[in-house]
Amino acid sequence: QVQLIESGGGLVQAGGSLRLSCAASGRTFSNYDMGWFRQAPGKEREFVGRINRSGGLTYYADSVKGRFTISRDNAKNTVYLQMNSLKPDDTAIYYCAATRSAPFYRDDANRYDYWGQGTQVTVSL
Repeated sequence: QVQLIESGGGLVQAGGSLRLSCAASGRTFSNYDMGWFRQAPGKEREFVGRINRSGGLTYYADSVKGRFTISRDNAKNTVYLQMNSLKPDDTAIYYCAATRSAPFYRDDANRYDYWGQGTQVTVSL
C-alpha cells in the first residue's frame, strides 16, 4: 500500500502560481512513477502530467505544457506540481497518483494503483 496526501491547494488569481505537494508513505516511493490528475465540476478526471521513478522524465498534457512542472524528491518521498500562469480553466480538484504501469499508459487513470484524497485549486479572474 502507498498512502498519498496532497497539499498546497487554494485560491489564486489568474496569472498567479501555486505549488502542490504530494507526500507518500508506505511502500518504496522510488518504485513508482507519479502522476497528477485533475477533475473540474461536471467533468471527467483529466491527466495533467507524470514523472518517472528517477525524476528524469516528465510528460504533460497539452493544456498545461509550458506552465506546469512536475518534480520529485525521493529522499523526502514527495512529488510536486508547480503551476504557473494559472487560468480559470485550471480550477479543479488535483490528485496525485502512483503507478508501476508503462509510460504508454500515462494518461489512463485506471492504470494508477494509489490515489490521494485531492486538493482544491481555484483560479479567479
